[in-house]
Amino acid sequence: MSLKAGIVGLPNVGKSTLFNAITKKDILIANYPFATIDPNVGVVSVPDDRLQALADLYHPREIKPATFEFVDIAGIVKGASEGEGLGNKFLSHIREVDAICEVVRCFENKEITHVEGSVDPIRDVEIINLELALADLEIVSNRLDKIRKKAQTTKEKEALIELSALEKSKEALEKNIPLRLINYDKEELLSMKSFNLLTLKPHIYMANVSEEDINSDNDYVQTLTEYALKENSKVIVVSAKIESELAELDDDDRNEMLKELGIEKSGLDKLVETTYSLLGLKTYFTAGEPEVRAWTYKDGMNAKECAGIIHTDFEKGFIKAEVISYDDLIEAGDEQKVKEQGKLRLEGKDYLMQDGDICHFRFNK
Repeated sequence: MSLKAGIVGLPNVGKSTLFNAITKKDILIANYPFATIDPNVGVVSVPDDRLQALADLYHPREIKPATFEFVDIAGIVKGASEGEGLGNKFLSHIREVDAICEVVRCFENKEITHVEGSVDPIRDVEIINLELALADLEIVSNRLDKIRKKAQTTKEKEALIELSALEKSKEALEKNIPLRLINYDKEELLSMKSFNLLTLKPHIYMANVSEEDINSDNDYVQTLTEYALKENSKVIVVSAKIESELAELDDDDRNEMLKELGIEKSGLDKLVETTYSLLGLKTYFTAGEPEVRAWTYKDGMNAKECAGIIHTDFEKGFIKAEVISYDDLIEAGDEQKVKEQGKLRLEGKDYLMQDGDICHFRFNK
């Protein structure tokens, strides 16, 4: 499964600059609203030092990291849901993402215009969040009209569950409460899954700061962090300018620059780490001479389900999984020694995959 995140924000907050730096793509960046009309899509490799360690042991022909896909859409402005700017129709481009990353300007610069005339992170966040809520409200309201009649007429359990979930959602959205803060049961969430509601998705605020503030939270960042805590969202502090410079360097120079700046992790590293944590994602590996590869799975998935991530035939014909833990392999030094130590395990379909497991799946073709 490939992780997918949508990048949103007001015009001129550094959204496209950050996207360009993270994905190393050359897209249009301009100091005026709506420079990015069509969505930009970039796929990046998920950083994981364990891949190289495994490659050093298996000497594969290929190394394939897990991937992270970013979708960057046009800047949203106040009134988008009523047709201002480009309207909210472009929000459809991010309905199928796993998480939403909202870039928020947290720096002063007179040379970079602000669509609202001044820097105010909370105001900016509330503009974006309101437009996302209104976009969801339109979908919920339209569906409610249809499902209410069906539920009242048929009394079907599924229709009644969906009706309850949608009524709960409409009430929250009319109060501008994001749906990720509402307590739904599993059946209610399942009934709304196909709608891909934006405010139901995990939310990450990316505080774009100046180079000078990268190692010290300024007042804007502190205010944004307090706001995020109230809605159980996360804040990542990045500097789009620094990320742009890092994107131009090779790995050695990049690491040296991070060291000189006193930054432990790049913006991409922090974003991947935070998103994995929010979504409950982990990594297992397959390893051999053809390739060493990382696979992303959701915590709580069993061996049979994880086999299906590689190919549906693996899941349908699942027999057993040969499993070695990453730590056991690194400590032993090679796969043969792991076997000799009795640490290679044969696991059944109900085995819950653990982060770092190295697997070989047996299945009927």
